[in-house]
Amino acid sequence: MTSENAGHATSRSDQFDTSTHDQFFQYYREKSQSPETIIRFERLAELILNTLKEEGREGPFRVADVGGGAGTLARIFARAGHCVTCIDLSKDLLEVGRRRAEEDGLEMEFINCSATSTPIPDASLDICVVPELLEHVVEWRECLDEAARMLRHGGLLYLSTTNKLCPVQEEFTLPLYSWYPGFLKRRYERLAVTTRPEVANYAKYPAVNWFTFYSLRKYLITRGFSRFLDRLDMIEILSQGSSKASLAKWMRRIPFFRVAVQFVTDGSYVIAFKAPKTNG
Repeated sequence: MTSENAGHATSRSDQFDTSTHDQFFQYYREKSQSPETIIRFERLAELILNTLKEEGREGPFRVADVGGGAGTLARIFARAGHCVTCIDLSKDLLEVGRRRAEEDGLEMEFINCSATSTPIPDASLDICVVPELLEHVVEWRECLDEAARMLRHGGLLYLSTTNKLCPVQEEFTLPLYSWYPGFLKRRYERLAVTTRPEVANYAKYPAVNWFTFYSLRKYLITRGFSRFLDRLDMIEILSQGSSKASLAKWMRRIPFFRVAVQFVTDGSYVIAFKAPKTNG
């Protein structure tokens, strides 16, 4: 999938084909404006802002939506008064986002570049959102390194990506694909970019990486992140005061349930906080 302001380009952007397969472009241009997508991204923005509110932090925040496509999530943050940059490799989808932002009277920045190398300054972001992108980036470690570089100490990183523990997925139109052995995945990845693009929904860069919450947490620890929230934590934050929140709070106290939830969640979802700056 793709996630969804004077434009800037980096030296890395011309190393990639930034054009977009017409069916892929049409699909995501329309999907980015669907009620389901808007509601989903409104909930995501609410989750992130509520998480920071629990930390005693109020905006406005400096936000980057990496892999932001047509900018649906980015515009939600911008409407709430935050300073937002939308980054994507697709020039076509960014142009859609730019036009929509202008129509809404929003001041936003749109940057066409690779997620592994951006012009955003070091330690300048409060929030970095990387939704449904890592699965498509061969250099996914470099992508996370870049997010860590851009975030201030104490900054929040949100990730959503594939989950190899759960058999349900949307990347390929094949049943139980996340459980396929590696050699079979490589075969369908090749077919997706040659003779059978429909198996990966016509994505120019189909999913090649499969993660778990635990593998992402392990890598992020090495990049200076010190605290993590999983799906149960997020459910509790979003459902405060409800029976659903009470159930999530009870379940996250029991290691078995925390792990079991990962097997029935169709993606890997992580909120990570960059470690506060230490004195001395």
